[in-house]
Amino acid sequence: MSDLNHVLETKTLSSPEDFEGFSRTFHEYKATNDLRLGTLEKGGKVDVLTTEKMQRLDTELDARKRAMDRLELKQARPALDGGVRQVSSPEHKNAFETYVRRGDESALRVIETKAHTIGSASDGGYLVPPELEREIGQRLAQISPIRNIASVRQVSGSVLKKPYSIKGPSVGWVSEAEIRPQTDGSKLAELQFPTMELYAMPAATSSLLDDGAVDVEQWISTEVETAFAEQEGKAFITGDGINKPRGFLTYDVVDESAWAWGKLGSLSTGVAGKFPVADASDVLLDTIYALKAGYRQNGKWVMNRKTQAEIRKLKDRDGNYLWTPPATPGTQASLLGFGLVEAEDMPDIADKATPIAFGDFARGYLVVDRTGVRVLRDPYSAKPYVLFYTTKRVGGGVQDFDAIKLLKFAA
Repeated sequence: MSDLNHVLETKTLSSPEDFEGFSRTFHEYKATNDLRLGTLEKGGKVDVLTTEKMQRLDTELDARKRAMDRLELKQARPALDGGVRQVSSPEHKNAFETYVRRGDESALRVIETKAHTIGSASDGGYLVPPELEREIGQRLAQISPIRNIASVRQVSGSVLKKPYSIKGPSVGWVSEAEIRPQTDGSKLAELQFPTMELYAMPAATSSLLDDGAVDVEQWISTEVETAFAEQEGKAFITGDGINKPRGFLTYDVVDESAWAWGKLGSLSTGVAGKFPVADASDVLLDTIYALKAGYRQNGKWVMNRKTQAEIRKLKDRDGNYLWTPPATPGTQASLLGFGLVEAEDMPDIADKATPIAFGDFARGYLVVDRTGVRVLRDPYSAKPYVLFYTTKRVGGGVQDFDAIKLLKFAA
């Protein structure tokens, strides 16, 4: 970890102070980039010190943004044992805590038997209380970039089957007294979204479990959220659909002019592995307007940190920067007026790569959560530690192929 990251992560600044620091850094970044561009326009060569300063400011902007995001996430953490939330099942909560701390599963067995839970054998673990399941779900929505902008649906089965119309029903105009001719029915096909098992395995010491002041539900939630979010984030983008969700970049990609259902449309920059030297903003505008108006109003950009660093340098024909920093603490940066979501699992800029996506992900991508998070206590495999094999089932895939467009860096 760099010294800058360490300083930013250990500061206890308030959100407004962090935001002011971010804004100052961006103004310095713009001034340095203006100097760089001015030198290039005059046919000069950018000196090494200016290049190094740009790289340092890029790193500082990213670090400050991550620090603000972590602060916002920490402040948004809801309490599990107080506040306005009321525990709907104190019996389940107490039984689960007894199981986690001492391994006594008798009370949980009774509860799951009463609920007619299938598959609750002792070697399969036990369902966490509903409050903890909601907590994990809320935290995943906050820190998993694609889940945060996609549609999320809970199911009780292993597969969600969603019909869609290949050809809508035939319609026509008739007068008030005219006979209505019979119309052709719509043709339906089906998308399937199976749920796959996602797991994390936090470890605890005996002293932690013996400490009555430790909220074990909060501890499990904190331990598994990052592991779940990292694995989900990667799968929703590049997952192959085998024992994991299918990522939107794994579907067939065709030129926008040849788009068809079941494929994602793409536009090209016109230059292999980079933006065009002149009028790079035109390429981004073409990507925006490749979306129909109904999708465009809720459009979001998705790219990784390195691609965003390249975007920050771009200006339009009037000399205005295309990338705009967050207007207030807790909000997103924007690109040409549309929110920008940073997803580190998006590919880097390279020849024929698609490192930038734009679309209405709420309509375009579906995340499917199967109800229930299960925990299996294992005190034997890693003595003297106790492992908690925590699993949830999740699936995902594109549900509307017209709602997401890709920008390919190709000639």
